[in-house]
Amino acid sequence: MSQPRLRLCRDLRLPDHLRLARYRRSPEVGPRILFFSGGSALNPLCRQLVDYTHNSIHIITTFDSGGSSAALRQAFGMPAVGDIRNRLMALTGQSVGGNPEVVELFAYRFPHQADPRGLPRRLAEMVSGRHRLVAAVPDPLRKIIRNHLGYLAQALPEGFDLRGASVGNLVLAGGYLNNGRHLDPVIYLFSKLAEVRGVVRPVLNDHLHLCAELEDGRVLVGQHLLTGRVAPPLTSPIKRLFLSRTKRRPSDVAAAARGKLLSLIAQAELICLPMGSFYTSLLANLLPQGICQAIAQAQCPKVFIPNPAGDPEQLGLDLTSTVATLLKYLRQGCGPDVPKANLVDLVLLDSHMPYPGSLAGLEAVGSLGPQVLDVRLGREDAPGTYDPRVLAELLLSMV
Repeated sequence: MSQPRLRLCRDLRLPDHLRLARYRRSPEVGPRILFFSGGSALNPLCRQLVDYTHNSIHIITTFDSGGSSAALRQAFGMPAVGDIRNRLMALTGQSVGGNPEVVELFAYRFPHQADPRGLPRRLAEMVSGRHRLVAAVPDPLRKIIRNHLGYLAQALPEGFDLRGASVGNLVLAGGYLNNGRHLDPVIYLFSKLAEVRGVVRPVLNDHLHLCAELEDGRVLVGQHLLTGRVAPPLTSPIKRLFLSRTKRRPSDVAAAARGKLLSLIAQAELICLPMGSFYTSLLANLLPQGICQAIAQAQCPKVFIPNPAGDPEQLGLDLTSTVATLLKYLRQGCGPDVPKANLVDLVLLDSHMPYPGSLAGLEAVGSLGPQVLDVRLGREDAPGTYDPRVLAELLLSMV
């Protein structure tokens, strides 16, 4: 027999300094704030969060198709690990136990200008433990790193170009291959040994491609073509985002989120849909089946933090249409019968900051369903940028 569920309301003090002090005293039992994201936009916020909670949950996109992650995906037909590695390091505790050495090793990249013929020897030095970055890491983590790098080195196809390769990505890829092509075991192991202050999980353990149909009819295959960083910025707005198993003839594929991932969403005490690349980091996380239903069913506050102006992916979107697009994807994922009040409770923004389009539509945002909380969020020393400490304290005060 299922237990009845109640949703209680309380008055908020923002920021709630008493609540924040309690979290800071005992971050190991801090709140379970869940983020859907990818990339590095959330890293400054994560570095603030670890002072208050070691239980934040980070569901990360696995569709990156540029740089070191793309080379590994092509070689092994695997999910992208770059954003996962990035988030693990942002949440790593900087205490004793060798964590600064792990961060330095995972951040290291083989030089882009190096002679590619000499880089396999450098990788072999890491496998043997002779390389200074590996030698600096204490056991038992050093042995695990060497084991995963050794497994990867044996599996690399002949002629694999290591120029620009992230060692952290190589370690995670080796662990993925060494654990029956599953990411969770290697992420869990490094989280424990490297004192990662949070839970990091891939949205899918599958090799899929992120695709976008544009308003002008073109279909772009690959996350790197949408961000405006590697390829030229979009010249036509995105009409539809979808996942495909093939690149040559892209077509929608139904990929279901794992049950244990949906359980993490159900356990969240607050769900944050944060700033970052709007389509490739946020909406891409909502595409697997089950994700949107789990968000709608979660008995906790759901907060959207829109990007300030400057995200190339949001071509043609103002603040109101950005919120409407987010709600459209959430509703598509869980069906038309779900009340809109179950999707997003709050849009957190700062009207002193520049957002796409005009802020004259704040009332229109509210008419879509979510409440709008307009508070000072910007950094004084970097106009147009969120202050990660302020954001962290506001989100923590809502739990």
